[in-house]
Amino acid sequence: MTESARGNSARSTGGSATRAAVLGGPRTVLGEDQVTEFVRRQLANVDLDGRSVCLVVPDGTRSCPLPLLLTAVHGALAGRVSRLTTLIALGTHAAMGEAELATHLGHPAGGLETRYPGMTVRNHEWWEPSAFVSLGTISADRVAAISGGLLRREVEVRLNRAVVDHDVALVVGPVFPHEVVGFSGGNKYFFPGVAGADIIDLSHWLGALITSSEIIGTRGITPVRALIDEASALIPSRRLALCVVARSGTGSLHAVSFGSPEDAWAAAADVSARTHVRHLDAPVKRVLSLIPEKYEDMWTAAKGFYKLEPVVADGGEVVLYAPHVRELSAMHPEIARIGYHCRDYFTQQWERFEDLHWGVLAHSTHLRGAGTYDPVHGERFRVTVTLATGIPEDVVRGANLNHLDPAEVDIEAFAAEPDTLVVPQAGEVLYRLR
Repeated sequence: MTESARGNSARSTGGSATRAAVLGGPRTVLGEDQVTEFVRRQLANVDLDGRSVCLVVPDGTRSCPLPLLLTAVHGALAGRVSRLTTLIALGTHAAMGEAELATHLGHPAGGLETRYPGMTVRNHEWWEPSAFVSLGTISADRVAAISGGLLRREVEVRLNRAVVDHDVALVVGPVFPHEVVGFSGGNKYFFPGVAGADIIDLSHWLGALITSSEIIGTRGITPVRALIDEASALIPSRRLALCVVARSGTGSLHAVSFGSPEDAWAAAADVSARTHVRHLDAPVKRVLSLIPEKYEDMWTAAKGFYKLEPVVADGGEVVLYAPHVRELSAMHPEIARIGYHCRDYFTQQWERFEDLHWGVLAHSTHLRGAGTYDPVHGERFRVTVTLATGIPEDVVRGANLNHLDPAEVDIEAFAAEPDTLVVPQAGEVLYRLR
C-alpha cells in the first residue's frame, strides 16, 4: 500500500501538499470494501449530525461507480443528517429520466426508497429560471485579472437553489482531463454543473479563447479553474468533495480523495494526470475515435475529438465513429445553424456572434479544433474532422464537418494502417506527444 493509501497527505497538481485524505494511486485498483470504509471513516470525522446535505453528482456521461459511492455516503449519513438530497449535475445536458436514474444510481426502477431510504433525487433544471438563486457578481476587473486580460465582463453568479438550501454541499464525482478547465471535478460540479447560463457561458468562452488543445490536461490552477473557484467561494453552504479517479470505461477506481473541493480535486487531478494521459513519440496522420454509447449526441461525443487532437499531425484527420449518435445536440439545436468553426472565425467577426450563447460558440471551436480565419482566405484548419455517425450527411456538411458513412468503416482495416491510431472507448483518456 502506498503512503497516500494510508491516508497521508497527497501532493497537489501545483506541487504543494494538500490537506485531502487520499486512498490509492495511479497503479492501484481499489476494492469496494476499501472505498466504503474510506468514505465511512472520512464522513465520521465531519460534524454533520442534524445538518442537511446536498450531494452534487455527475450525470451518465462520466465513468464513475456512482452506486458504490452513493451507497457508502448514504450508509455514513443516514440517521445522522436531517435531510439528504442528490442533485444531478447536468450542466446543460439533457435531463435523466426515471429509468436512466435508476440505472445510474443503482436502484431498482421505482425503488429509490428501497436502496436509499430518506434520500431525494433531483435533476439540475437548468432550463427553469426558478431553479436558481443569485450569489452575487464577479466584477469585470476581477474577471480581467483572472483571465489575464482575455475577458473583461461582469458576470452574475447563479446556482441551483438546492445547494444553498442545504447546510452542506458534498460533491461526489470523478476527475478527468478536461477541454475547458484542464482537469474536471471539484468545484466544477457547481460551475457549470449546477450553475446558471451566465457563468457557464463566460467560463466556457474563456476556455475557448485559450483553446482546448492548449488547456486540456493542464495541471494546476488554469484561468478557468480560477474563475470557477472564485464563483464557488460565494456559496454560503459548507463545501466538501469526494473526488475519485476511475479506470476509464469501467466501474473500478484507482484513487479516492476527501476534503475541501479545492484540496480533494488537487489530489485526484494529480493521480488523473498520471493515469488518464497517454503519450506518443510521434504524431499520427489519422485517428479513428470509437465513441461509447454513453455519449448520446455530438455535444457530448465531441470528447472523442478533444482528447485526440493533440497527437494528430498537421493536415491529418480525426474520424469520430458513433453510429448510435443521431443529432448534433439534443439541447442546443442552434449549433446546426452556427456550425463548427475555429476560434478566430468568431473573434474576427465578434459583432455577428457576441449576442449568442458563448457556451455554444465554445463547443463549436472545441470540436473544430485549431485553425485561422481572415476575410480573404476564410478558414484554414489544422486537422480534418469527420463524423461517421447516424447524423444525416446534409446536417453534418451543413455544420462545416466532413461526413463518412459509418457502414463503410472497417475498424480492423483502420487499425492495420501504419499511420492510423484506433482508440476504443474514446472521450476520457487524453493523448499527447512527448
